Amino acid sequence: MNALSGVKRKLALSVTTLAAIAVSTVQGSAASAPGGTQGGPDHWGVITRNTIGSPVAALRNGPFGSFGVTGPSARPPYGTGSLGIEVADNSTSLTPPSEKVDFGNEIDFYRNPVLGLNQVGFHVFQTGENTSHGGPTNMPNIRFEINPNLSAATTTYSSMVWSPPASPVTDRWSPYLNATTTGTWFLTGNAGTVTGCNQSTPCTFPQLKTALNDGGPAPTIYTVAVGKGRDNLWAGAVDGLRINRNIYDFEANGVRTLRTS
Repeated sequence: MNALSGVKRKLALSVTTLAAIAVSTVQGSAASAPGGTQGGPDHWGVITRNTIGSPVAALRNGPFGSFGVTGPSARPPYGTGSLGIEVADNSTSLTPPSEKVDFGNEIDFYRNPVLGLNQVGFHVFQTGENTSHGGPTNMPNIRFEINPNLSAATTTYSSMVWSPPASPVTDRWSPYLNATTTGTWFLTGNAGTVTGCNQSTPCTFPQLKTALNDGGPAPTIYTVAVGKGRDNLWAGAVDGLRINRNIYDFEANGVRTLRTS
């Protein structure tokens, strides 16, 4: 009887081990589809060194609505969840006193080519209250921390930031906002000064890529993030972040990578 129990236990352990190996293999494959920029589901979160104050950037269900809104715009464009973002405009002792937060990925896009970006954008849940706090272009951003590798500048760091246009709708989910054809882009620091694509004189996406392609080494990505601040009070949500052929679906239980054709 004891010998039989021992055999059964060994068989059970073997099956469990094989199942664990299989699950690990499947998860690894899903997290790293070949070609283009990637984003493993375990590598997304608040980038703490880019966070100021006590903002919120959290995976959540919904939002669904607002009240009275029905149809596709009443729910997140992918799944049932999104990335909820909240920042305050006057809650720190710093100058300026506003908050800032980045929710992103510091691992999977590292050293990918900036000039290889050809599809970027997201969906946003914008509210009428947000527009009253900072106008119709009071919106979250997409930020790439990059090594600009400019021949005319020695800097190895800049933030490449997309400022979206006004959302065409409020109190419901927007259609896809394409960062390669709408809104403007700027570079922070010396890279912005050298290229002329700075916060005072932002560029279109094609202009930005042309400015970065100055004949020197190709610019590369450090990190990718969705963020807000430091400027106006904002509370809303983002979903369906697109980077080339991958769409990142923000869900309450994690980030799913969807592959477009």
